[in-house]
Amino acid sequence: MSKIVFITGATAGIGAASARRFAGAGWNVIGTGRRRERLDALTAELGDAFRPIELDMRDVDGFAATLAGVGEVDLLLNNAGLAPSLTDFQESSLDAGLDVIQTNITGLAAMTRHLLPGLVARQGAIINLSSVAATYPYRGGAIYGATKAFVRQFSLDLRSDLHGTGVRVTSIEPGMVETEFTLVRNGGDREASDTLYADMNPLTGEDIAETIFWVATLPPHMNINTLELMPVNQSFAGFAVAREGVKS
Repeated sequence: MSKIVFITGATAGIGAASARRFAGAGWNVIGTGRRRERLDALTAELGDAFRPIELDMRDVDGFAATLAGVGEVDLLLNNAGLAPSLTDFQESSLDAGLDVIQTNITGLAAMTRHLLPGLVARQGAIINLSSVAATYPYRGGAIYGATKAFVRQFSLDLRSDLHGTGVRVTSIEPGMVETEFTLVRNGGDREASDTLYADMNPLTGEDIAETIFWVATLPPHMNINTLELMPVNQSFAGFAVAREGVKS
C-alpha cells in the first residue's frame, strides 16, 4: 500500500520538487496551492500519483470543508510560506506583514491541527519548513524571521505534545535556495532575484526535496528534531556570500 504525503504550497519551488520526488518513489501525493493552472500542470505531469487541492493557507475557516474526505496521511509537509519585501519594519506595509503571519503561522497551525488525528492514527510524520532566518537576524526580516522562529519552536513543542504517539516532527531550516520565493518577495523583479543568487551556487528546490525525502524515509524510531543547511558559499557573518571568481 502506497504511503500518502500531504504537501502545502506544492505549485512551485520546494513544494513542487518534493511532489515530484515523493511521486517518483511511489508515494501518493496530495498537493495544495492557490494557482489552479499550476495544480493542473502537476496533475498532468504526475498522473494518478497526484491529487490537487486548490487552497489558500489564509482561509483557515474554509479548511474543514476543503479537507473533508482527505482522510489519514503518513506525512504532512508544511511547505507553503510567504515573505514580505525587504523593507524596514517601520516603513513596511502592515497588511503585507499580516498576510505573511496568517500564512506562515496561522495557516500552518490550523492545517497541522486538522490533519493531526490521522497522522497519530498512522504514526506518521510532520516536516515543517522553517529557515535560517529563524536563528540569524537580518535587516528587513522582522516579520519573516519571526514567523520562521515560530515554525521552529512550534515543531519542537509539538514533538513534546506528541510524545508517546510515534509521530515524528522535524523543522527543516534552509539558507539560500533559488526558487520563485525571492522573485515573489521582490514583486516580480527578476533582476533583483538573479543578482542575489549570481555566482554563488545556491541550494535548489531539488536539494531540499531530497533532504526532506531522506528525513521522511528514515527508520521510524529516528527523529531529526531540527536540520539547518546552507550552500557552501553562504556563512554566518551577516549572511556573507563568497562570489565565485571574486577575491574577498
